[in-house]
Amino acid sequence: MPNVKRPHLHTLFRHFQLHLRFLCNTTPTIMDSYSPHTLLPYGSIVFSTVGRTNYGFDIFSIKSPFIFFNCSAMEEHRLTDGASVNYNGRFVDEDETIVFVSERSGAPAVYLQRRSSKLDMQKLPVPVDSLFVDRPFVTNGRVYYISAHEVSPKIFKSSAGLYAADMNDGNESTEIEIIRLTLYGCVDYSPAISQSGELIAVASYGESSWDVREFNELTTDIVVFTESEPDKRTVVCRHGGWPSWSGDSTIYFHRRADDGWWSIYRVDLPEDLFDLRAENPVRVTPPGVHCFTPAASHRSKEMIAMATRRPGKRYRHIEIFDVESQKFHPVTELLNPNIHHYNPFFSPEGKFLGYHRFRGEESSSGDATIPYLNPVISPEKELRMLRLNGSFASFSPSGDFIAFNHDFNANSGLEIIKSDGSKKWTLFRGRTAFGNSWSPAEPDVIFTSVGPVFDSVKATVQIARVTFNSSNLTKDDCREIPVEIEILTKEETGNNAFPSCSPDGKHVVFRSGRSGHKNLYIVDAVKGELEGGEIRQLTEGPWIDTMPSWSPDGKLIAFSSNRHNPDNVDCFSIYVIHPNGTGLRRIHVAGPEESDEVDKERLNHVSFSKDCEWLLFAGNLGGVTAEPVSLPNQYQPYGDLYLVKLDGSGLRRLTWNAYENGTPAWHPSTIPNIEENLLAAAIKLKGQFDDVLWMNC
Repeated sequence: MPNVKRPHLHTLFRHFQLHLRFLCNTTPTIMDSYSPHTLLPYGSIVFSTVGRTNYGFDIFSIKSPFIFFNCSAMEEHRLTDGASVNYNGRFVDEDETIVFVSERSGAPAVYLQRRSSKLDMQKLPVPVDSLFVDRPFVTNGRVYYISAHEVSPKIFKSSAGLYAADMNDGNESTEIEIIRLTLYGCVDYSPAISQSGELIAVASYGESSWDVREFNELTTDIVVFTESEPDKRTVVCRHGGWPSWSGDSTIYFHRRADDGWWSIYRVDLPEDLFDLRAENPVRVTPPGVHCFTPAASHRSKEMIAMATRRPGKRYRHIEIFDVESQKFHPVTELLNPNIHHYNPFFSPEGKFLGYHRFRGEESSSGDATIPYLNPVISPEKELRMLRLNGSFASFSPSGDFIAFNHDFNANSGLEIIKSDGSKKWTLFRGRTAFGNSWSPAEPDVIFTSVGPVFDSVKATVQIARVTFNSSNLTKDDCREIPVEIEILTKEETGNNAFPSCSPDGKHVVFRSGRSGHKNLYIVDAVKGELEGGEIRQLTEGPWIDTMPSWSPDGKLIAFSSNRHNPDNVDCFSIYVIHPNGTGLRRIHVAGPEESDEVDKERLNHVSFSKDCEWLLFAGNLGGVTAEPVSLPNQYQPYGDLYLVKLDGSGLRRLTWNAYENGTPAWHPSTIPNIEENLLAAAIKLKGQFDDVLWMNC
């Protein structure tokens, strides 16, 4: 085993004290233990991730603009190999060796890449059970990174913490000891290390829990500590994120100013750091332009790189800001004006500037297509998880096919893909469709919603029954399948959406705004409410009941609702009800009804396991895993997938990342390995995704 530098004994003891207090003071737990007699969840889960399939990120570098500000002399070099998604890099040396995050293995992992050979890539040591790592850096023969593998036992508290490990010799069998530098009970993001390597800065929540209203900006503090004594943490500034060192005494960071503009701030540290009281920082960048994710240089304290969003501009770009002259110098807009650029970083001596961006559409740049299905590592061994290039997946009764909508845009239509990823068919285009339900009793029938997504109660959205000949799904020469579309709801009834078919195929439950409130209704699956078809209201009240899911045994309907707090349209919990309207109850995922946390849930897209023992859903229970401003747009940057038993126990987290995961579908069959089919039904990678929509420009 390599020689690992261990924390002092008093530090280890302090860690133990805090961890013990953290566990003892926590009532609800994010991961309960299984009973020895509990049947483990099994089968296949297909889900969507907002924007993720379109990213195609690679890391690029240019010679530092400190040397010149002549755009004609700039030449961009791609440092990563174009496989999967590669991002959040840092230089290790002046030879453009980088450490970065890549998702090529089905979960984020840390890699070391030398520019001299893209084939010479080394996977660095991370915990084997970690499904999330971020913001790595290498110094003094050690790798540091954020990981979420030690799951917080407290609901609504992130598991993000800073870890360190010795670099291995490339032999993955070598045992590496990994040390946690974040105190148990604390949450740390976005680490940075000083020029000497002696000081570490993080954006930290400390021991506070995430405020569920924080979707965009986190109210973290800038905290500094040493690796040898990580329990001696000094808050150098309140309210800040994404710290970046210049030397050992200056930290730049970002936060949103009182005037609404994201800006870069600076705090200068005294020689005696640990006698420092939290200082009021100096605002560096002026209002009128959004500036964030700063990268300071050890070469020049007066020059910093940052990502910017300018008024009237659609794309974020990297710019250099001269603190002394108060002048901006554009960088990436001169190279790639119509591409987003993210999270700049300087080499140790400031000779190179790096960032990540969409790699382009040319096949020579690396992966040029997006598979419709992509395997994702699952923490549950009996579950196979696949990310879908699309939304609102629904399995066919046999599990051989998946119906889905390609995106939320107008005219998205309805498509089908073979569940091994080998073939795709189009049922219709030219209409906006979402929220699909394949009839469990009829392989030739899919129910969907036709109309604008997430609109008012009065908007015209209708439930449609889509009928086709499923034998066409076995033909090699058929790509567009003829369909018959029957509308089951009356146009004047307003917003009808999210159908779910009963197991016998006779009825459909859906959400409707026809009463002025969004409640649940059950309608005849063939006649609808037209031509003598029957419809009845299942739930009623001045709240939102939505996204229903009929259990495979037909006994229950699960749905999301804010009925416990109708004035809060952001927080939803899971409820179940019998199809006859009796037995309504709430599934208390976040703990008992009297818990202080119970009304913070934002849980949706619920569905049942085949045995009706488990519920699958997307939720906010794990808090935020990374600073949202550093990412492309995520409507809910806390959305991960979970399982819970029908009585609210046995909570299990299935995904850990900084993206919004949702619209999952669950089938009891295990989808076969699809790696050989990944490109069979792929589409061209175009890199079309939004920057954060909540940033006013």
